[in-house]
Amino acid sequence: MTDRATDTTAATVEAMEMTTETVELGGIDIAYRSFTPALKADDVPVVLVHGMGGDGGTWDRFARTLTTNGRHAIAVDLRGHGRSAHTPTYEFESFGGDLLALIDHLGLTEVDIVGHSLGGYAATVVAQRRPTLVRRLVVEELPIPIRPGDAPPKLTGKFPSITELWHAGTTVIRHPRAALAFDRSMTAPALEQFRKPNAQWWKALSDIAAPTLILRGGPGGMVDPVRLELMTGAIRDCRVEVFRSGHSIHRDAYAAFEATVLPFLTY
Repeated sequence: MTDRATDTTAATVEAMEMTTETVELGGIDIAYRSFTPALKADDVPVVLVHGMGGDGGTWDRFARTLTTNGRHAIAVDLRGHGRSAHTPTYEFESFGGDLLALIDHLGLTEVDIVGHSLGGYAATVVAQRRPTLVRRLVVEELPIPIRPGDAPPKLTGKFPSITELWHAGTTVIRHPRAALAFDRSMTAPALEQFRKPNAQWWKALSDIAAPTLILRGGPGGMVDPVRLELMTGAIRDCRVEVFRSGHSIHRDAYAAFEATVLPFLTY
């Protein structure tokens, strides 16, 4: 794995330094931005992971809040998103694998992870594979995989649901750069994977050792309440907070998001 110096920038905003870098991990270019307080940061960085169709820019506001509170934040662009490379396949496990490879590349031995939607899935994979690595885990609006024997999620044929269309539309309006960079070839296989049972993921939930905070949105959200209860019961230290907003709580209900997540990360 080698550094790629062709996509590196730096800027100082108030009492914070922000750098943008791209690294090659297993033959795939993965981009990330690092937000570092001007003064000494807390020893445990916060890794921020966006959802499908977005990029690390969705976390800018929260990253600045974290640095104001002395935390080092790292916002990742998942494969097929933002400045990261497009790839031939997009198995869900690969997103978690990329995230873990980046954390290892940066030499981090303990992290907090905040993941939204698909990024929440990637975050759980890291916490399952390397329980001692993750100190605190926040999972926002994860479309929870189904179990063997569960009925498939209620989607209309091969077309996105109204909720998915609403989320995609608002993302295009508010984050045009992310929408333009998104590899749309992943949409069909991603929806197909959400429709299939994922027994291994369910089995590995009990391996998560980090205190876990699950955020569920209101109307427009994508969290199945029945599977949420089962997921909460499978993780040894887990609680749920419910919001009135839709799928993107950190975007559409930022004040409530910050008031809930920041104390959880700064215990």
